[in-house]
Amino acid sequence: QVHLAESGGGLVQAGGSLRLSCAASGRTISSYGMQWYRQAPGKEREFVAGITRSGNTTYYADSVRGRFTISRDNSKNTLTLQMNSLKPEDTAVYHCVIESLGSWGQGTQVTVSS
Repeated sequence: QVHLAESGGGLVQAGGSLRLSCAASGRTISSYGMQWYRQAPGKEREFVAGITRSGNTTYYADSVRGRFTISRDNSKNTLTLQMNSLKPEDTAVYHCVIESLGSWGQGTQVTVSS
């Protein structure tokens, strides 16, 4: 079983930046692709970004492409999401996920004020 713990959320003004981190424990993450999802109030969870096991390939939702960057450090068992040019519609709880294991972190709140 792998435990995922997100950090780095907070309140930021539109146009600002935040860096989310996800620390994994209990299992090495190097064997798994990883993803970030988010859930805004009253809305369904949506895919944000994903990265392959090696980190060589990344993919993004259209709504964040060009503004967000996903990366990983397998030596530190961590996943990161750099979020720039934030918009109020980015407000949500952000979750670190390993889809193939069905593992989700509890999430970190990101609030973007206009």
